[in-house]
Amino acid sequence: MSLLSVRCKLIPDASTADKLSRTVDQFANACNYALAVARRENAWNKFALQRLVYREIRERFGLSANLAVRAIARVGKRKGHKVGGFKATSVDYDQRILSLNIADEVVSLSTVEGRVKVPMRIAGYQRHLLRTAKSIQGGQLVRGRDSSWYIHLWCEYDDPPVLDPQGILGVDLGIVNIATDSDGETYSGSHLNSVRHRHRRLRKKLQKKGTKGAKRRLKKLSGKERRFANHTNHALSKRIVAKAQRTGRGIAIEALGGIRDRVRLRRPQRAALHSWAFFDLGQKLRYKAERAGVVLVQVDPRNTSRTCPACGHCEKLNRVSQAQFVCRSCGLVGHADHFAAVNIAVRGWAAVNQPYLGEAESAIRHNPVPGSPRL
Repeated sequence: MSLLSVRCKLIPDASTADKLSRTVDQFANACNYALAVARRENAWNKFALQRLVYREIRERFGLSANLAVRAIARVGKRKGHKVGGFKATSVDYDQRILSLNIADEVVSLSTVEGRVKVPMRIAGYQRHLLRTAKSIQGGQLVRGRDSSWYIHLWCEYDDPPVLDPQGILGVDLGIVNIATDSDGETYSGSHLNSVRHRHRRLRKKLQKKGTKGAKRRLKKLSGKERRFANHTNHALSKRIVAKAQRTGRGIAIEALGGIRDRVRLRRPQRAALHSWAFFDLGQKLRYKAERAGVVLVQVDPRNTSRTCPACGHCEKLNRVSQAQFVCRSCGLVGHADHFAAVNIAVRGWAAVNQPYLGEAESAIRHNPVPGSPRL
């Protein structure tokens, strides 16, 4: 079974919106009260904390039994990061206090003033996800900054059968090019990087100014950049998974955990690396691959961009520039990111315990690089 969060916009009337708003406020107040007790008593276990605060939360904040339990459960998850409190932005729901009428596209929610039914405004993709879900496990009511309302529904689906891969599509993640696959297709990051550079210049200017208006603009700017990068990663991961599924292959990506601590970069490159959402892209590739029944493996990234995929010679000088690769042993010339993706595909094929046909030479024959010598 797999869970997927489906975000739907709510269209409450004025009276319903007021009830939702009071519920969000009281839920946050209950969480902060339970958090203060948990810190004082060092009681982070959900059941131990519930014995301490449940009755008081019900009486003081007017929450129903299930909303009180959800507030305590949220506090129990805060053990690893105890600093700060909870803002009045969202409420957690389970199956007992949330129900969905898919035919009428209406969601029913418990509030501090009883049950309310709220119409949803959804598009075809969301409608398809909701209608094909095996069950709705719960959700989270979210209040937007502009007083808009959303419900994030946690939908459960049966896992599709995993396809037996007939090959591996290697994917090299980068900064100049967001991704390059072992077929030689490049997913350019020039537009994303230009947006980030523009935002970085504006952010520096606003931080230097330091006024209240500048701080409000900074907050708005951060959300805009994050949404743009999120959309780009969604579109890119969808294309890669669809290509692998269409060609009957699995996907291999680099295991890039801790890359910020491992690599040494010049100052101009550091900002680009730290704003590079490679983890987010990897997560999106993983869950989309699971939904499509495509095998996804992570491989060791060491020397993938320095190793010749034809002869296996590994040397730092093979990487002439960011884009160009010239093997010092056999003279193979081509795009460095493409060759790195081919090496990743080779390691990915080995990771799924299947004999690779012809080692790296077969990868080059099936994925020839324009301008490179024939093997």
